[in-house]
Amino acid sequence: MHTVYVKANGRVEVVDRIDPAWLDEDEHAVFWVDITHPDAADIAILRDTLGIHELAIEDATSETHQPKVESYPGFLYVVLHGIDFEASKHSFATHDVDFFVGRNWLVTVHDGRFRSLRRIAEICPRNDHLLGEGPAALLHRIVDLMVDNYRPEVEALDDWLDEVETEVFDISNSLEVRDILALKKDVMSLRRVTVPQRDVVGRLARREFSEIDQSVAYRFRDVHDHLVRIADEAMVFSDRITGLLEAHLSATSNRLNQVVKVLTVITTVFGPLTVITGLFGMNVHLPVLPGGEFAQFWWVLGLMAGSVGGMLGLFRWMKWL
Repeated sequence: MHTVYVKANGRVEVVDRIDPAWLDEDEHAVFWVDITHPDAADIAILRDTLGIHELAIEDATSETHQPKVESYPGFLYVVLHGIDFEASKHSFATHDVDFFVGRNWLVTVHDGRFRSLRRIAEICPRNDHLLGEGPAALLHRIVDLMVDNYRPEVEALDDWLDEVETEVFDISNSLEVRDILALKKDVMSLRRVTVPQRDVVGRLARREFSEIDQSVAYRFRDVHDHLVRIADEAMVFSDRITGLLEAHLSATSNRLNQVVKVLTVITTVFGPLTVITGLFGMNVHLPVLPGGEFAQFWWVLGLMAGSVGGMLGLFRWMKWL
């Protein structure tokens, strides 16, 4: 499915097809083709009407690719990513959008989940300035919104990391190693996207391509700065998660040691009790303690209590308890 936004004769219209006259060299019309879930008709527009290379079309209609920028005769092909972090589900995902930038046209190919593209699509019919600046400037506006949408997602990830750091030292927490490793996987995914995306936008900012003029290249520098900060934060997140994993394993080991210590003390204390009860329980004649037959029970009980108290006192003096 596709929608065409065109600025011609001083106004913006939304149409469902491309007029071949718009592609003439002396034509001043500027248009944007927004394609969601491309089908055969959309592929025909890319190949036959706009003359986009088969390899670029194959990349645009296939599964997610790493961010990249490639120059073809007559157009520029750019792949960038948006991110989506759902803190309630502790899940993180990236979605790619493909851009084709020509002399007076821009094509976007995506799955329909991009807030930035929806926002631009809502504004475009009411503001002829968006298309009036040209396809490269429109590309910048979309990319700038995409990167701006990174900030709340990164902050949500930061908040979730703060919660995990609190849970690590909570004795009653149910945090498991796989939860931390899943979070590390999400952060590594963010880093894998932002680092090459930073490089792609950096190339656009350096004006390596004829489709990006100097005024738009200056705007991409600001976007590049934002991506540099996000990439640095992703690296810091990765270091924090590594520390969290080590702290979690250390805290788990300490709790296990405490349990083992308590069980060891109980076992050690019951050792002398077992000896005393076994000794006086033997079916042989033993020396009789003072006080008569009835007092023997209290003597045995006193010896047991004394041995327990003595061992606990020894453990306390040795600072084992």
